[in-house]
Amino acid sequence: MEFDLLIMKRRSIRKFKDEKLSKEQIQELVNAGLLAPTSKNNKAVELIVVDDMDTINKLKDCRNMGTVGLQSASCAIVVIGDSEKSDVWVEDASISASYMQLRAEDLGLGSVWIQMRNRVSEIESSENEVRKVLNIPEKYGVLCILAIGYKDENIEPYKKDDVDESRVHFGKYDSYLCNENVKYR
Repeated sequence: MEFDLLIMKRRSIRKFKDEKLSKEQIQELVNAGLLAPTSKNNKAVELIVVDDMDTINKLKDCRNMGTVGLQSASCAIVVIGDSEKSDVWVEDASISASYMQLRAEDLGLGSVWIQMRNRVSEIESSENEVRKVLNIPEKYGVLCILAIGYKDENIEPYKKDDVDESRVHFGKYDSYLCNENVKYR
């Protein structure tokens, strides 16, 4: 798929069909995440693939809201970063997660990013809850969980008209440009 169409088509999907992903599809997703760039090429990002429904349900309870995508996802990929290896693991993990979401769309799958960093469960921080469920060492930050599966809902792709050019500034921030549709020359 052409890249501009891919980024317009990728939308957050929270309802999935009861159908498992193939090992090849999971490998494609993991490859996309692991090939994403990292600061100084330090590769501090690691992934935990979960396809066991009992474990996915436990992960759903690691946050007090916003986890509906995990109710029907056949696969969850937990994106973590080694905070001892990189001081910018959050940024690196974000790039990795984004690459996997774009690859999922390219494969005809749906995905939704479920934020864990700086979120809470009914008991404590979502990161600590995920660490307990998956036995993740303390030095790893838990950025997010990607819920992935075959789409069971249809969300219209973005259109070129959805691009809000008032959010773009050239050279410096200039508020008067925000009210005009100024395009790059």
